[in-house]
Amino acid sequence: MTGITGRVALVTGAARGIGQADAVKLAEEGAVIAALDLYEESCATTVGLIREKGAQAKAYACDVTSSRQVEEVVAQIAQDLGPITLLVNNAGITRDNLIFRMTDEEWFSVINTHLTGSFNCTRAVQRYMVQEKWGKIVFTSSTSALGNRGQVNYAAAKAGLEGMTRTLAIELGPFNINVNAVAPGFVDTEMTRATAYRLHKDPEQWKQERANQIPLRRVGTPRDIANVVAFLCSEEASFVNGQVIYISGAPGRA
Repeated sequence: MTGITGRVALVTGAARGIGQADAVKLAEEGAVIAALDLYEESCATTVGLIREKGAQAKAYACDVTSSRQVEEVVAQIAQDLGPITLLVNNAGITRDNLIFRMTDEEWFSVINTHLTGSFNCTRAVQRYMVQEKWGKIVFTSSTSALGNRGQVNYAAAKAGLEGMTRTLAIELGPFNINVNAVAPGFVDTEMTRATAYRLHKDPEQWKQERANQIPLRRVGTPRDIANVVAFLCSEEASFVNGQVIYISGAPGRA
């Protein structure tokens, strides 16, 4: 894919799962990776995988809900690696519960991590993209944005990210910055395995049950998502803007 080589890419939530796959795929396409998570040591595996491929990566620690921490780490990344022109807003958590049981902490922690965190990172990074007159921003939404029992916080946050995507595509498009989102369906990650345990199900059994509901008869992998993210970060997607691409193995939510 063209346009990625030599670009500095900030990937949040890069320690594992989809974020890790995004970082590795972008590195394979030639990007220099700033792998960010709550703790720097959490990204050691991601950085190691990238360096094994002969690509460049560095780990950074940051709580994305803190605008001060985000401003500081983005400035440090720009100093260490160069201007950031690729941003993958992937950091997220789940705190599932039915609304009558949901606590303030469960609501605000999810909203703040997904929405405020993505806002903080985008606001800090877009100035470099505007200066460079080139940029690609990808948000990680979810099919849960369409509604999902026990996830009123998560669904609201993901739907909010889709609104953020469309709005920023309008605001930043004149500066040659593309803003899009991917919305994965069921993907085999630590997060979905944790959901299985919460439902008192064996993770493999849960995965097979979900696969049976998908026309392709398999669940997604982090790499499935990363492939689309890399496309959206490339010049091949230069006329794709303000779109939410659902990656669920089905026409609907699956």
